[in-house]
Amino acid sequence: MKKLFALFILASMFVMVNGQEMVKTNLIKSEVEVGIVEKLGETIPLNLHFQNESNDTVTLGQLINKPTILFFVYFDCPNLCSPLMDGVADVVSKLDLKLGTDYQVITISFNTKDTPEKARIKKQNFVTKINKENQKYWIYLTGDQADISAITEAVGYRYKAQGLDFAHASAIIALSPQGKITRYLYGLNFLPFDVKMALIEAQKGIARPTINKILDLCFAYNPGSKTYTIQITRIIGFLTIVIALIVFVTLLLKKKKN
Repeated sequence: MKKLFALFILASMFVMVNGQEMVKTNLIKSEVEVGIVEKLGETIPLNLHFQNESNDTVTLGQLINKPTILFFVYFDCPNLCSPLMDGVADVVSKLDLKLGTDYQVITISFNTKDTPEKARIKKQNFVTKINKENQKYWIYLTGDQADISAITEAVGYRYKAQGLDFAHASAIIALSPQGKITRYLYGLNFLPFDVKMALIEAQKGIARPTINKILDLCFAYNPGSKTYTIQITRIIGFLTIVIALIVFVTLLLKKKKN
């Protein structure tokens, strides 16, 4: 019995240590490659200049005066960016907060080849779910490399060129009216309740830790196919270990009863 218990403890420690190493590895990779290094509680530089979809030069300080949903795309993205923008449009259409009064949305292209004209065309494709009078409060921005690098670095958004495309993460970031980073929400689709709570917290300047990081754990960019693919091997391996531990504990308890 003692040997079985010792084996169980060793197996549990193995899972915990490997899980911690996996997290460390992901964090190290995100520091230099693709992903998001969260910077909760920090304030973004508000003096950065961008062009809006009307080709006006604006600073982030001029734009951000209310809770803001910020996220990054590039307009020729073949995969994640369009579903992300559609997901944002969908959740905005379902929120009982008023766009333009209670909050705003800012989309920044991290591709320096994107232009205000392309931003205007792209915006028209995704604001159809939003009341026409409020569409101006979803702002599309383009800029030069210096300002793009400054804002992406400020929020910890890491992307990498892959030929003509980019490897990048999918998330939205909640900012306070003062530009403080208060929440990261990952994925392509968002629950109205989660976004509403993030905006309410942003209004108060309250930074909350991220609970759901499924995208970083389960998905990886495939440069060959230029798509994000679910990492089945990692998930199956983890589930196998969990199931093995459950079976082990069950057998241990049965033997104890006998």
